[in-house]
Amino acid sequence: MRNPTDPIALGIIGAGIMGERMLNAILSEDGAPVRVAALWDPAPAALARIAARFPGLPLAPDAAAVVAASDCVYVASPPASHLGYARAALSAGRSVFCEKPLAVDLADARAFVALAGSRGAVNFPFASSLGVAALVQWIAQGAVGAPRRLTIEVAFARWPRPWQADAAGWLDAPREGGFTREVVSHFLFLSRRLLGPLHGLEASAEFPEPGRSERAIEATFRAGDVPVVLRGRVGATEQDDHNTWTLAGEAGAVRLRDWAIAESRRPDGRFEPAPDAMPNERARPIALRRQLEGVARMTHGEPHHLATLSEALEVQEIVEAILARGTAAA
Repeated sequence: MRNPTDPIALGIIGAGIMGERMLNAILSEDGAPVRVAALWDPAPAALARIAARFPGLPLAPDAAAVVAASDCVYVASPPASHLGYARAALSAGRSVFCEKPLAVDLADARAFVALAGSRGAVNFPFASSLGVAALVQWIAQGAVGAPRRLTIEVAFARWPRPWQADAAGWLDAPREGGFTREVVSHFLFLSRRLLGPLHGLEASAEFPEPGRSERAIEATFRAGDVPVVLRGRVGATEQDDHNTWTLAGEAGAVRLRDWAIAESRRPDGRFEPAPDAMPNERARPIALRRQLEGVARMTHGEPHHLATLSEALEVQEIVEAILARGTAAA
């Protein structure tokens, strides 16, 4: 019988960017709440690369072997495969930690969420972000007052971003990819978590290149009672990735910039970072380690802070509604 204080046995399906980041988070920490039980990817080249990067990593011959070796299965494969692996894990009595989006088909995602209940969660790292924690503290202290508007802006020099080039086959395809699913979804989750249900959507999306993902979106909706304006565009910045989530109210404004940096607006209108703010390169591993603590609690059936399946489904509903309003170039 497993000792309840032992690390959770986490199986990983997918040896791409997120699989590797999660491995780094697990293996770089002494006393981590999870251990790697097994890893598998259907691409031999991906397995070879990850094995060279992490010698001694327990590799599995197939997804079924990952499930058999695990207490919880982390699904880090492309979106179209998520629910097949997740259902196999649930059928074997395992919990599931899944990358977003849950699925490429909303009806399938709804059915899965109804089946899974509390036995799964989704990897939205804002649930564990130090920058978000600073925003929450400022808001509670009255820095914003009564919220009046939320503005979300994302911009990219190109899509996919350079470090995603190996996954461009699905990341730039309209069925699974695009920056709305990959990036905007995180900020929709943040809005839902801090302000309330997302509703009242009006949106447009541009698909100017046949067979490729969107290049621009605009949307308005509400998060709880707060009006939201969302804008995203490829080619609108020289940076690989630039984003802001800005909440303004009658008393002031706070924002999260470039994934991790919490800032508050000064009386002169400039935004000032929190004293302990750090760039995403340093903040991301900390957030992922905190996510793993949530994975352990979820697998034990304890309360956790991770994004629930219901929250992730609500985000996916908004994402797909935005994209469904897309238009192609004449």
